[in-house]
Amino acid sequence: MVTGYGGLPGGVALSHLCVYDWPAADGLHGGTPHLHLTCSEGYVVTGGRGAVQTLTTSGYEVTPLAPGTVAWFTPGTIHRLVNEDDLRITVLMQNSGLPEAGDAVLTLPPEYLADPETYAAATTIPADAPEEEQARIARARRDLALEGYRALREAPEGLATFHRAAAALVRPRIDEWRERWRRGARAAAEATGEQLDRLARGDATHLADAVVRAEQPSTRGKFGMCGRLDVYPQG
Repeated sequence: MVTGYGGLPGGVALSHLCVYDWPAADGLHGGTPHLHLTCSEGYVVTGGRGAVQTLTTSGYEVTPLAPGTVAWFTPGTIHRLVNEDDLRITVLMQNSGLPEAGDAVLTLPPEYLADPETYAAATTIPADAPEEEQARIARARRDLALEGYRALREAPEGLATFHRAAAALVRPRIDEWRERWRRGARAAAEATGEQLDRLARGDATHLADAVVRAEQPSTRGKFGMCGRLDVYPQG
């Protein structure tokens, strides 16, 4: 029997994002291109302006972003945020924040995708490093991912190879991800199903268990893939 679910509605999670204003080799400013393998992600634009570049097997697109825009995309969408003027976003994530807890592969050149150790060496930002060093690593991995991204844009037939490499990289973590899904999105859906069953029987006793919760960010200014993040407890 489902005993209840206390997370954010539907097993989503959120973070507040200030997109990097670092210039790239193509003259644009912004974040690190990457994809998610099992999670959809949504953007609620709260300030500034910019765009999200996306690359899928259907082609390349640019979606303008301005205050009030809500944009989202499904797993397999390579996305790159471009900051044109102080772009700020509230990011909505499936599966209790899994996109920021492992479900992301950066578009590094193929030689960096060969195995988890090589990939981690190119992408990990040590939490105990000084802020200047964290910024240097975040910017270096952004620039490296842009190299692979440009190659995929120029030769999109390479997407299938990139997809296979990304799937191989995350395979060791699938059991961990499945447990997060069980505790989050699945538990939320099952709790709703049980409540509907109770109401159909004329049983409203679950309403007596109502609670209110509130959180402040657990971390502020974290170096993320696309910018500096204010993140909330997740999972």
